[in-house]
Amino acid sequence: MNLMKFFAKRLEQTTERRVYELIVAQARQPWFYADLQVPDSVEGRYEMIMLHCFMVFERLSGTGSAADAFSQLVFDELFKDMDRSLRELGVGDLAVGKKVRKMAEMFYGRSEAYRAALANEAVDHGAELKGALERNVYDGTAPANGLDQLARYVVQLRDCLVDHEIDPILAGELKFPEPGSSNYAHAG
Repeated sequence: MNLMKFFAKRLEQTTERRVYELIVAQARQPWFYADLQVPDSVEGRYEMIMLHCFMVFERLSGTGSAADAFSQLVFDELFKDMDRSLRELGVGDLAVGKKVRKMAEMFYGRSEAYRAALANEAVDHGAELKGALERNVYDGTAPANGLDQLARYVVQLRDCLVDHEIDPILAGELKFPEPGSSNYAHAG
């Protein structure tokens, strides 16, 4: 294989990478950090990426083997990115694996909390969801207005994704709610 073909192949963007990048772009919207006061830190940004990944994975869950396989590919992209990011932050090779494993455990724990909270959202008027968001996204110190708006956004995100057809997601297209409004924005 010649050198140009090698680099061209490496630069090809996979569909799962495209979806992951759309998730990250949504999670990095300035509204979350400026208006809702999500901590603009490595941890705060990771929490927002995990939250958005969880929501997309929930949408794809139970919709067939192609969606399950695609979810796994996007999940793999998430943790490849976390590995790369840790290395860029100067974490040593021996510690990266342990930190990525810890991040995966965090993801699974948060997924369980968000899943349960969203299942009870209508019953408890979002109290469990707000509690999960305050513990995880805000590390226990959420501004009331920011927490309320973030909880509303998460419900809006769930509703947007429920309305989203599966095939476009599998093709690399995602619609997210526009942060700070009640409208959906096309992110793909």
